[in-house]
Amino acid sequence: MTIPALLVSMVLVFQAPATKSVLGTVTSFNKEANALEVKAENASPVPVKLLSNTAVQRIAPGETSLAKATPISATEIATGDRVLVNFAANGSDALRVVVMAASDLAKRDDADRQDWTKRGISGIVAAKSGNQILLQKQKTPAGDIQPAITVSDKTKLRRYSPDSVKFADATASKPDEINVGDQIRARGTKSSDGMKVDAEEAVFGTFLTKAGSVISTDLAAKEITIKELGSGKPLTIKLTADSGIKQMPTAAGDGRGGAAGAPNIAQLVDRLPGGRIEDIKPGTSVVVSSTKGSTADKVTAILVIANADALIRMASTPSGRGGTLVFGAGDGAGLSVLGLQ
Repeated sequence: MTIPALLVSMVLVFQAPATKSVLGTVTSFNKEANALEVKAENASPVPVKLLSNTAVQRIAPGETSLAKATPISATEIATGDRVLVNFAANGSDALRVVVMAASDLAKRDDADRQDWTKRGISGIVAAKSGNQILLQKQKTPAGDIQPAITVSDKTKLRRYSPDSVKFADATASKPDEINVGDQIRARGTKSSDGMKVDAEEAVFGTFLTKAGSVISTDLAAKEITIKELGSGKPLTIKLTADSGIKQMPTAAGDGRGGAAGAPNIAQLVDRLPGGRIEDIKPGTSVVVSSTKGSTADKVTAILVIANADALIRMASTPSGRGGTLVFGAGDGAGLSVLGLQ
């Protein structure tokens, strides 16, 4: 279950008077003044005043019954915690604060990521046959193998939304909406050879990886316009708070790693340092991974890699592992963005 779903469940079970509430993340906490700021999604921070009689409780991620919440001291609230605040009639004094600690959420998310890895399989959809989804073949020393995912009416299936890089924005879907070329990740009961999964849960979407030279940057709008490699057409890249930027060093080296010294782009990208939009200059090259946008000339970035000449050369290599770009989507599900398109 995703964090937003957990917190909605908290709201549903929160039996309190019909007064103003806010659900969000603690952005600051002045312990001397007993004053918080809580930022809800797509909203400005809300000031919260803690009183001597404010009920403060901690609840575990995944728990939906407040009967299992435990009282804590207000001093245990920390920046980054997710909270549900119920206000007094004046709209600023807190009657109750229900806390999901950032540390607990991090442990839960880490365990969830490990489970996706242990019980999961991912790739690009090559074909569909009944309730079986066949992924693109993978080369091994023993020959080509083809991973497969089996779905059923019990599979929790979600599709990434256009122009959104957030796993939380993925919507309920059904198998006939999965198309060849989509990227999918599923977890469930895995076969002994690890190549097939009977899916309990799956998430998929139409993803793009684009490359080009920067024409301009708009810092205020957080947008980068590039001349797309191949087509020569302008493409606008929109950055959000959930978008990542990485910067390739000027002397990137050959990025080699893995079997037989083949270029391992996945490992190279993982090691890259973070970057800033301010450092992306006209004339330099970028690679961007994104969901498929609602219009062809604009995408919302999952990850932008700046100064990407070396990466583009590696991805253009006709053989070996250098021909595949593998970018982490940063969405909690570990879905990768594959293939330079």
